[in-house]
Amino acid sequence: MKTIYTGKTKNLLEDEQGNIHMFFKDDVTGKDGVFDPGANHVGLSIDGSGLANLIVTTHFFELLKEKGIKTHYVKSNIDEKTMQVEKAKVFGKGLEVILRYRAVGSFLRRYGDYVEEGAPLDHFVEFTLKDDDREDPPITKDGLVMLGIMTADEYEQVVALEKKIGDVVKEDLASKGLDLYDIKFEFGKLVSTGEVVLIDEIAGGNMRVYKDGEYVSPLEIVNYYK
Repeated sequence: MKTIYTGKTKNLLEDEQGNIHMFFKDDVTGKDGVFDPGANHVGLSIDGSGLANLIVTTHFFELLKEKGIKTHYVKSNIDEKTMQVEKAKVFGKGLEVILRYRAVGSFLRRYGDYVEEGAPLDHFVEFTLKDDDREDPPITKDGLVMLGIMTADEYEQVVALEKKIGDVVKEDLASKGLDLYDIKFEFGKLVSTGEVVLIDEIAGGNMRVYKDGEYVSPLEIVNYYK
């Protein structure tokens, strides 16, 4: 397979039949050698992190498939640390969509005058542009439409999918005794049909998880899914 795109934590590969595969690397984001899933740049490599992310991602994509929720996922090859996906186009240069169940992280930093840490939130959805240089700025529905990044209808489709998929992940984590505080997804449109679907991954680094009130490291989540 040939590499057609090199990303921070994953590469895109294309096989001889034209199929696309995501290769999960051991590179992780962080700063000064410290792992930080919210950082915008690769900070270090952690042995086994790519495999851990693929195992968790595969579990959740398979779960969504069982529930009839279409994504870009086709199948995974755990031994090769790859996941075959359908070709998809991102919105603009890439969007991240965060679903918040509790007031923590950047939400708390912005709105801490109005809410206590850990307070429950009712499916609070926010969009940010994938832009490392501008630190992933948040953007509204009006902004997305005015800038031609997505249509108003596509926005509503993404919000509905965000909540539906987030609840599937949350319920599954709860069955392991884990509490999902927030999760970050990425969406795109399938090249073959134009359908709006979940793309990228559903790994530990995309979610903030607690157990009995204690924070669970993203790379520890895989221990509940081996």
